[in-house]
Amino acid sequence: MKTSLNKTLNTLESFSPSTGWLGKLVKQLESMVPAYSKVGDSVFYDKKDFPWAETLEANWQVIRQELDAVMPYADALPNFQDISPRQGKIANDNRWKTFFFTAFGFRSQQNCDRCPETYRLLKQIPGLKVAFFSILAPGKHIPEHRGKHKGIIRYHLALKVPEPRENCRIRVADQIAYWEEGKSLIFDDTYYHEVWNDTDDYRVVLFLDIARPLRFPLSLINWLSFVIIGISPIVQVAKGNHQSWEKQFEELLK
Repeated sequence: MKTSLNKTLNTLESFSPSTGWLGKLVKQLESMVPAYSKVGDSVFYDKKDFPWAETLEANWQVIRQELDAVMPYADALPNFQDISPRQGKIANDNRWKTFFFTAFGFRSQQNCDRCPETYRLLKQIPGLKVAFFSILAPGKHIPEHRGKHKGIIRYHLALKVPEPRENCRIRVADQIAYWEEGKSLIFDDTYYHEVWNDTDDYRVVLFLDIARPLRFPLSLINWLSFVIIGISPIVQVAKGNHQSWEKQFEELLK
């Protein structure tokens, strides 16, 4: 039994975006990004480089209304590590909840139907790879970590930011930033970063991973990496976990 489990884990590791042959491809891509990036190579980015961010900000209250309809069920929402077990390194409690819309080709139709205006806006974003409501419970701390794929840009639209705002913050590299409701926060998550919600209420952002705008031929290589990630066992496991949660959630709502 133990031998079988180890073989399975080794197989998954070989498809991981951070290790194995795919990891080597991603690492090579990362080294080339600065020379090919259309938005430069920095820790934080200005929303002017991502025109769709203006549309999200203009409609943030619409998205917030749909979030408000989800929040009464916060306790029943899946923990991040329940969907993606590899997140267990940074999420090992029940204080980081998720409400997924899309992830590398997978779409939660039920969640999209529950938040139709949010999903309508998401469909207009070029290069969208991942989208979900990221819900941090009071007192949650996400320890220092980094993303492994520089072909991605991380985007947050702040939907619910409790006071005092200074107690709800993110550090990326050596820079501290604070969320402001209705505003965008855009950064490169391959820099080490950590998050704190040292307040008495939930902090919620619309969490997006976007394909970094790149010049050819790196844009093609980046596209290929997303295809490979999308069919990898890690994503397929997460897809299966989410579908299981959807069935349980439907039963809860009956």
